[in-house]
Amino acid sequence: MTMGRAAVRRLLAVPVLAGLLAGCGIRATEVPTDFGPAPSRVRCSLADPDVTTQATRAGVPVQVFLLCGSSLVAVDRSVRVPNGAADFERRVLVAQGLLDQLAESPSAAEKEAGYTTDVRGGMTVSGPGVRDPDDALRLSTSPENLTSYALAQLVCTFSDSAAAEGDGSVILGGPGTAPPHRYQCTDEVRSRPGSTQPPSSVVTGSG
Repeated sequence: MTMGRAAVRRLLAVPVLAGLLAGCGIRATEVPTDFGPAPSRVRCSLADPDVTTQATRAGVPVQVFLLCGSSLVAVDRSVRVPNGAADFERRVLVAQGLLDQLAESPSAAEKEAGYTTDVRGGMTVSGPGVRDPDDALRLSTSPENLTSYALAQLVCTFSDSAAAEGDGSVILGGPGTAPPHRYQCTDEVRSRPGSTQPPSSVVTGSG
């Protein structure tokens, strides 16, 4: 059977078209491909400094722990501490500054990278009660009333700052007279803040 002229022309056109595509730098393919849009930023990564955040860093450099994915990630911040503040005043001022930074909405760049916070605004921190250890901090909201995420953020942020005594733990209490607890920030808390509570123990007396 003789092949028609139209069919012959179609067969000859295939290699010619492939050659033209290759010559233009386009690879011929018979399988449709769709790789989706290119990611705008690596999740939980702030490779470029954020101008808005940089503008606020005019105090003592600190780090706070924000939520990203299912983990806690440290980000740079700053808190303002008046010159001449006594040591005990400085601890409370730093703690309040950290608390305010945690409650602040993440910057546009941080939101784009996936950062969030579970700490709500309006919370305050004060120094120890009459029977508390000198390094205790009292929150206006009892720690047990915070979400597991917010408590993990607070504990890990405070314990890694001048608000703590430097042993990796922090003593926190609520607004009442109930004994405060000593909390620890562990690797498990940082990696699973939603399901792992910071280890704690009751602190009584002034020791």
